[in-house]
Amino acid sequence: MDIKLNTENVELRKTFPEFGAGDTINVLLKIREGNKERIQQFQGTVIQRKNVGSNGETFTIRKISDSIAVERIIPIFSPSIERIELIRKGKVRRSRIYYLRKRKGKLARIKEKI
Repeated sequence: MDIKLNTENVELRKTFPEFGAGDTINVLLKIREGNKERIQQFQGTVIQRKNVGSNGETFTIRKISDSIAVERIIPIFSPSIERIELIRKGKVRRSRIYYLRKRKGKLARIKEKI
């Protein structure tokens, strides 16, 4: 699958690791509160990546916090992203793993790719 990228996007993309659906990542985001700025981490499982290779590329990340599921859609070229850390690669057979929304506990686990 050949994807043509704009030259500006290639420069921005170099800092991010390769990740896809099923991977567990840690996204460090810049949050502004008034005139102060801080970094907040959002760690979870990638459910999907949309428009890969274009300017409008986004990814959806899901985490469970106090038994409440939280999903966040983040543009890959957002200036608020400080960095993305890949924690573990997941072994999935689909590019969009929406079936995780119906599962809880041990059923929601994803095997690790070795």
